[in-house]
Amino acid sequence: MTVQKYLRYLRYVIPFINPEVRHWTWEARLLNWLTFIWLLVGLATLISASYSEGIINHQNGFYTIERQIVGVAIGFAGFNLITQIPLRRTFKFVPGMLLFCLLLIFVTVMVSPSINGAKRWIPIGSFLIQPSELIKPFLVVQSAYVFANWKQLDSSIRWAWLVIFGLVLGGILIQPNLSTTALCGIGLWLIAVAAELPWGYLISVSLGGVFSAVSSIYRNPYQLERIVSFVNPWQDAQGNGYQLVQSLLAIASGGVSGSGLGLSQQKLFYLPIRTTDFIFSVYAEEFGFIGCLFLLILIVSYGTVALTVALKCQNKRQRLIAIGVMVFLVGQSLLNIGVATGSLPTTGLPFPFLSYGTNSIIASLLLAALLIRVARESSQAKIIRF
Repeated sequence: MTVQKYLRYLRYVIPFINPEVRHWTWEARLLNWLTFIWLLVGLATLISASYSEGIINHQNGFYTIERQIVGVAIGFAGFNLITQIPLRRTFKFVPGMLLFCLLLIFVTVMVSPSINGAKRWIPIGSFLIQPSELIKPFLVVQSAYVFANWKQLDSSIRWAWLVIFGLVLGGILIQPNLSTTALCGIGLWLIAVAAELPWGYLISVSLGGVFSAVSSIYRNPYQLERIVSFVNPWQDAQGNGYQLVQSLLAIASGGVSGSGLGLSQQKLFYLPIRTTDFIFSVYAEEFGFIGCLFLLILIVSYGTVALTVALKCQNKRQRLIAIGVMVFLVGQSLLNIGVATGSLPTTGLPFPFLSYGTNSIIASLLLAALLIRVARESSQAKIIRF
């Protein structure tokens, strides 16, 4: 294959330079490019945050980014598939994928090895499969379908799906993974609110969620320590408050313009979990206030376009998908920033497109693809069929 033919083929593989994009609506094209910019910023930040760790632990500074690229490649395949086919086809295979991920969640609890006190990953060779991340896009689509058709569905089908959603949340909670459970629960609840379900159901579910969270905190004292320590991390700067203190030092060190890409000092084994939970701190130190402002504008712009798409939707299922994606991408990003800046208790939520994790990057790309597909269909965009 000649170089020209290879490049021509590559254009159809990489979604952001696919020539078919010019046929999309302006919302879909804008979301496509915002996703591309967000992904590029994330990959650049991850290279910087992980390079020294890769040298020390694996004798390869690009060890982490190489594995992340694998996730990006898989995510691109799913991204292309979802953006190209009608949502009515997507609805057909989502229930099976959701149930499969639910099965994997309980497999992790029963047979997977404990890592850092939690059973969230299934080792496959040198990679770790995290079903609680991969289930997010399927959870958004299926909940949108169920809640949009709530009045038309038989009561037995309603309760069956409510039980399944409850099992998803319960399975993630007992791993234990309180932060992801809370995010998924909030996402489901907001989709249900947007679907205008009866407030009696919504309030009952809210009370059940609060009870489950309190029970989890009671069974896992470290979760309570995290919640309490963020109020005054300096009180125990070498103990429970260590992560947050180092994060705040990194952010403060960035100043106005930052230290420059690759020049963070806190990432040199001072800041814990620098490639996942606290990657924003590395970004803030290297790009400063100006860089943080740019990232916030990017995220807010993404959320604004997503909300615009949701408001323009005539189809209720499409509107609920757009809202769900906005919660899982924009909402999760803001939660991660809140944790890194000490505005919220420390959680284990990754930063979409920035944090390391093949599962997270795949889920993020699939969620972005769903939103773009909704943007295409909601405005009568040209539909490409296989």
